[in-house]
Amino acid sequence: MNAVADNFFGGKRYHSFAANIKARYGGRLQKVVIDAGFSCPNRDGTLGIGGCTYCLNDAFHPSYSHPQLSLHRQIDEGILFHHERYARAKGYLAYFQSFSNTYAPLERLKEVYEEALSHPQIKGLVIGTRPDCVDAEKLDYLAELARKHVIFIEYGIESCYNRTLERIRRGHTFEQAREAVVQSAQRGLQTGAHFIFGLPGETKDDIKRTADIISAMPLTSVKFHQLQIVKGTQMEEEYRNYPDDFVTFSLPEYIDFFIDYLERFNPAIAIERFAGEVPPRFVTHTPWGLVRYADLVRMLEKRLEERGTWQGKAKTLID
Repeated sequence: MNAVADNFFGGKRYHSFAANIKARYGGRLQKVVIDAGFSCPNRDGTLGIGGCTYCLNDAFHPSYSHPQLSLHRQIDEGILFHHERYARAKGYLAYFQSFSNTYAPLERLKEVYEEALSHPQIKGLVIGTRPDCVDAEKLDYLAELARKHVIFIEYGIESCYNRTLERIRRGHTFEQAREAVVQSAQRGLQTGAHFIFGLPGETKDDIKRTADIISAMPLTSVKFHQLQIVKGTQMEEEYRNYPDDFVTFSLPEYIDFFIDYLERFNPAIAIERFAGEVPPRFVTHTPWGLVRYADLVRMLEKRLEERGTWQGKAKTLID
């Protein structure tokens, strides 16, 4: 393996988010999902009703997290849920995951975030939100928190193409997303983003081209998910009516596709996930079977080794 990549990734062939956290903070910081009861402008009528066409919050919401419970109760139950598997965790991060977690007046955000941070086992926050739900005042406050705590802000962006964002009813543009990332990074915030591979109307070449676009953004980390058609969503009906508009991948195809993508991707940006998991009860079929994410990571690492490649290899050769 190229010596530069070997030194940068600590012996791995891609920039692992987990390894990044361990190196920076001395061990694993496990996320504990909490639900503070925030809404979304794409659900409450401000921009739309019903949310994005692919979205069903219950499909990724853990059983221990309910907005009816206090934040400390949710954190306690989340820690208990994760304790056996992650017994060596150095600490926990309160993960505001459901809906748009900056979509409230600043005073409400302060109340909620500081309540979570007051829990003795919480080292910091991960705040999932939309790029159109932040402003300078909110970002300045998060930057202030980041002086004493671990703070990540994570933007759902999903696509680099405005035609796609309009089709899936995101209600924001890619330009808005890029500006939110820039404004966050300029304040020194650890900034993440989420993208989906396989949204309707996008070809494999369209997706591959986004590697250069996303690589140019000042991101700390990124999550990539393959599109999964969730029962009861508008996209389920769209997939049924217009199947030819969708790119699909077998598991071996996806692993190789992602490696092609990874070769073009900025090695300074950590990969938090490269695929998603939805509980089988929420999907009509499971084309990859019941494989778990840990197994996917092993498959990726094995295939990277077989191909003799690594994250950013194409950029290294060009440079």
